[in-house]
Amino acid sequence: MASHPIEIAPSILAADFSCLGEQIAAVERGGATILHVDVMDGHFVPNISIGVPVVASLHKATRLPLDVHLMIESPERYIEMFAAAGAARILVHQESTPHLDRALSLIREHGAEAGAVINPATPIAMLGEILDRVDTVLVMSVNPGFGGQKFITSAYAKIRELNERRQRNNFSFRIEVDGGVGPDNISELVAAGAETLVAGTSIFHQPDPTAATRSLLGLATSRSYQEVREVAGKLSGGGQNDGR
Repeated sequence: MASHPIEIAPSILAADFSCLGEQIAAVERGGATILHVDVMDGHFVPNISIGVPVVASLHKATRLPLDVHLMIESPERYIEMFAAAGAARILVHQESTPHLDRALSLIREHGAEAGAVINPATPIAMLGEILDRVDTVLVMSVNPGFGGQKFITSAYAKIRELNERRQRNNFSFRIEVDGGVGPDNISELVAAGAETLVAGTSIFHQPDPTAATRSLLGLATSRSYQEVREVAGKLSGGGQNDGR
């Protein structure tokens, strides 16, 4: 059983930025309780996205907390700025800094929840020394940098291992998963131990983001596994949901 409430975190990377305010309002109506914001620098990942000014604008435009995912080199240099811009959670990659503990401490010093992220090729063991002092662990189930990628199934084992370590050691971190989350796999992810499910394509690339958010949340929180599988089969038959 999950130790934290299940939450759907729509990833604005997949949203239509020409009407971003409307898109955010749509997922709020669907039951989203947090927004996932990808920050890319073109160095740590081969893509460039938004920065501090957009995070500050988002903070003014929504009541939802912002889950800010820093896919950047030397994240320590920017933590204070993103926290001041309104980030509620700041997530930094284990692979992006030789001083992960310092980065996590900085995040907390500036009033945000601290999260550590691992890429698909990074083992859980690389986080062994910080699991007792992190608020969130984000498992990447695609290689970071682009939306619309296929889910990497080894993420299931990582999530289960994290959940086992958490229970065995009485840790309190939340488990988050990002990449390829949709109606065809969301129930298995929750069963493995994931509690924050980042979804982009499977929400914002659907005809009705409100209904898509509501459906994913229903699947994630359903008590009947068989019911989840039946609904997932119907939804996945209506379109491709293999990207963030």
